[in-house]
Amino acid sequence: MAAYVAACSVAFANTDTLTFVRELDEVVVNAPVAQVTNNHTALTREQLNQSNTGQNLPFLLSSTPALVATSDDGLGIGYTYFRIRGTDHTRINMTLNDVPLNDSESQTVFWVNMTDMASSITSLNVQRGVGTSTNGSASFGASINMSTSAKPTQLAEGAQSAQSAHDRSSATISFNGGMYNTFREMVDAHIVLPNRWRANARFSKVNSDGFLYRTASDLYSYYGDLGWYGAKTEVVGRFFGGSEKTGMGWDGVDYNTAYGINGSDRRYNSAGEYTTTAADGSDSTAYYPNQTDNYAQQHAQLSIHHRFTPQWSLSATAHYTHGAGYCEQYKRKKLSYWGLPYSHEAYGMYRKQLDNHFFGGVVAAKYISEPVDVQFGGAANYYMGDHFGTLHYLEDSLIIPINYEYYRNNARKTDANIYAKANWRIINRAQEQLSLYADLQYRYVRYERNGLNDEDMTNLPLKVDFHFFNPKAGLTYQNRGHLLAASFAIANREPSRNNYKENVLYDASTGEYTGLPHAERLYDYELGYTYSHPRFAIGANLYFMDYDNQLVLTGEYNDVGAYKTKNVKDSYRMGAEITAGVKITNWLRWDANLVASRNKILNYHQYINLYDDQDNWLGQDSVVGTTTIAFSPTITASSLFTFDIAGFTATVQTNVVSKQYLDNTQDENAMLRAYSTTNLNLQYLLPIKKSFPSGEDLGEARRYPEIRLLCQINNIFNAKYANNGGAEASRFMDGSRCCWYYAQAGINVHAGFSITF
Repeated sequence: MAAYVAACSVAFANTDTLTFVRELDEVVVNAPVAQVTNNHTALTREQLNQSNTGQNLPFLLSSTPALVATSDDGLGIGYTYFRIRGTDHTRINMTLNDVPLNDSESQTVFWVNMTDMASSITSLNVQRGVGTSTNGSASFGASINMSTSAKPTQLAEGAQSAQSAHDRSSATISFNGGMYNTFREMVDAHIVLPNRWRANARFSKVNSDGFLYRTASDLYSYYGDLGWYGAKTEVVGRFFGGSEKTGMGWDGVDYNTAYGINGSDRRYNSAGEYTTTAADGSDSTAYYPNQTDNYAQQHAQLSIHHRFTPQWSLSATAHYTHGAGYCEQYKRKKLSYWGLPYSHEAYGMYRKQLDNHFFGGVVAAKYISEPVDVQFGGAANYYMGDHFGTLHYLEDSLIIPINYEYYRNNARKTDANIYAKANWRIINRAQEQLSLYADLQYRYVRYERNGLNDEDMTNLPLKVDFHFFNPKAGLTYQNRGHLLAASFAIANREPSRNNYKENVLYDASTGEYTGLPHAERLYDYELGYTYSHPRFAIGANLYFMDYDNQLVLTGEYNDVGAYKTKNVKDSYRMGAEITAGVKITNWLRWDANLVASRNKILNYHQYINLYDDQDNWLGQDSVVGTTTIAFSPTITASSLFTFDIAGFTATVQTNVVSKQYLDNTQDENAMLRAYSTTNLNLQYLLPIKKSFPSGEDLGEARRYPEIRLLCQINNIFNAKYANNGGAEASRFMDGSRCCWYYAQAGINVHAGFSITF
């Protein structure tokens, strides 16, 4: 068992490094039907929340190899996203307790709707590349699987660490505050009830002004579960969700402002900006006070797990999600934008609203034996979403109806899959194991939409069906700390809502469509080697991701800050992921990773509009040939030093990201600079136990409180950087481009405490 754990515990920064530097024989691992790989990162609740001061999950994962986190507000409190291996968040599959978390239409997860969800996540696994069969859309860059409670198999098979924590009640109060009026309050409780009942509850509140002006966040989230844990059966009901109100920061700023050149104010934000004229004819700049995004989401899950025999078990989960909200904007638009029969421009206050429902079921059966593990199952989910816009005010003499509705469309989506996978241990000795892994999945998707588009008022009735076959296979060899793994997988993925509404034209007279996006296909090849020793580990993983009709970001974005994409026929991503970790002393360790990649589009063709310095159109130029895919850095790296002695813990985390192009033209004038940031985390666990007189120490019952003090200093070297942006498909005669950037905060300090009873 110890050798198996050591092989699984590759030294990724902020991952299971502690597993191989401590007493491995005490660790219990239960990973049936799972392929041991080198492109996998696992995080516990403690590791995930090491530096949690209110930032959303993407920033807490920032040391994961090949991951780049981005933020609209500059702090990671409001809207935050991430990319892995250059693949954006809409193509990363995310599940929570085996239930799809990605929105069915946009195919992303808006973490701001569930602020501080990390406080309820007990385990998180990042699988780069194509992962094993799971629920929801296919993983084109990675899959992230999260759990909010101890695995049923752990409890049923008596894992001591999980059982001991599960059998005593506890409560935690946490508070921290910091710069830009950032505050996080959290209360959490685990309650042991009679007759094998257990309950968990959490409430979190996060507020921040944001680094950018008028990007304030007012957020809360909650989590609760109630479960019965028998010897062979467990039943758990979960209810969680949250609400957000955030100021808009997605318009971005110009290059000089983002990087603070010539004394520019890096906190500038143009969202909601307009000009007023006084009685004397003078103009002044004003800002609409409610340029905000507002959304609430509720999730409910009911899970049942039963172990029939030591080999056979069955799990099933029913789930329901409801979400509703709106974004409110005050902008100058042509009246035709709101469906009015006029061509002139005027300021208007309008809302884009949505209301959606998502429900379904997931079922899986497992057979575990000495030579082979088998799992088969499936899922069926249904989504209903309504989108509509209302115009509330118009700076014009025209009279409009109250809450004038200028567009409405609705969508329905059916998503179902069945799969079977097996892991055959061809050689299964104490120190040596050779395993063959296979995974077959069939997935069916139907997407329907009707109604008017929200930006051009065109009608787009649509009904498309997809039939996907996703096979995967892998081979692993383990011997005395050495792990060699190879895999091949094919994944298919349907276009998202935005891919349709921004690229497709419908001719009602002929019933024909122009510009229909194609489904994507990925052929993923992975080869990795790792060596784990009680004092160090080192590993390398090579990958080649060959795409057919990849939907790549163009650098442009729509009216609500979502990036536009288009199909490219031939493209690839290839790279090497190097990971290392060493226990330097008993109180000091170092973990690091380095990813070097090449991300290319073959035979790319894009037209660029040309303008003179008076904004007069001069014609078009074109870019043809092999180019670098937008937002795909060649180098990402992370270093983490951890100092731990006598209750005091300090971590120094440094992330490095090389330059990134804002579109697919490989233009140096449309580029994000390379950047490096360093964060310092300081924690001290007060020695309260030592203050108890002899004979009064309550020992393992631990009735005395655990008080931990925290100080988090982000970007300690005050780097002026931007981690996201965009570009229009245009160029001026001097070679300059119309680009925008998302400036990130310089040095910012947060401090607080947590008390656990």
